[in-house]
Amino acid sequence: MRSKLPGGLWPVMITPFTEKNELDQHGLEALTNFYIKAGSNGLFANCLSSEMYQLTERERLQLVQSVLRYADGKVPVAATGTLTRDLNENIDFIKKMYDTGVQAVVMISSLLVLPDENEDIFKTRLEQILRQTEGIPLGLYECPVPYKRLLSAELMQWLVATDRFVYHKDTACHSGQIERKRAATAGSSLLFMNADTATALDSLTAGGDGLSPISANFYPELYTYLLQEFQANGRTEALERFHEWLTLMDRTTHTFYPYSAKWFLQQRGLPISTHTRIPTDTPPQVDWIRFRALLNAFRDLAERHSISLVL
Repeated sequence: MRSKLPGGLWPVMITPFTEKNELDQHGLEALTNFYIKAGSNGLFANCLSSEMYQLTERERLQLVQSVLRYADGKVPVAATGTLTRDLNENIDFIKKMYDTGVQAVVMISSLLVLPDENEDIFKTRLEQILRQTEGIPLGLYECPVPYKRLLSAELMQWLVATDRFVYHKDTACHSGQIERKRAATAGSSLLFMNADTATALDSLTAGGDGLSPISANFYPELYTYLLQEFQANGRTEALERFHEWLTLMDRTTHTFYPYSAKWFLQQRGLPISTHTRIPTDTPPQVDWIRFRALLNAFRDLAERHSISLVL
């Protein structure tokens, strides 16, 4: 059995850009250090939050190489290796991405099969990739773009049996499905990460290994606190109340994302711009009110629970 990656908090990294629309290395270094100092146990780079579809192949590799350099072995790094529907192109890029030094190359489930193709076809494609990427530790991400393709518990069990998969990012957002999928991977080296804040405690209670929500780009310290408190004391009433606040706040973080995350971190003191490659309208006044309320709610919640903030 392969060694298991550490559980806990794995932020889905955003990508800082300069005003000239280039990768911002200074901002990326500050961001990587911020995640680590805030208690992250791993980093998922070149993901949807990273604007991976808006990057060139060269930029994707450069981005991941930089994250690895700035992380300097303090935490493991996973990165997406499938950005097309062409199987041979995916296999080639998986190899290139692994050569950067990442601990796992993650595949997008909805790029491997079309919406009307069944799980047998899915498994056949995975088997082809396994044969041609021998030894490379792999992961799967139920990315919502181009569409959300969820894995069944039966397929999760098959992933475990191959002994090639070390990372799974789950976006089912449904406690029952999470419980069944987690049960299928129990005792294995497959890291089970939940992307959904609302079901965070349910997934941890079911034995999930950690969390990877987009809101961790705004305030990773709060998720570190949630995970540490659960590990130390279980699902207490106080932690339930804390989790309720995170769930309410999570509704705002999805608005104008990832622009909103960059603005939020800028307000916290991180030296990055709000520039994104995803076309974004100017937020109306009502959303600015929500963003500022989110910033205040975050600070109040951290103070109330004596959570140390990095910035």
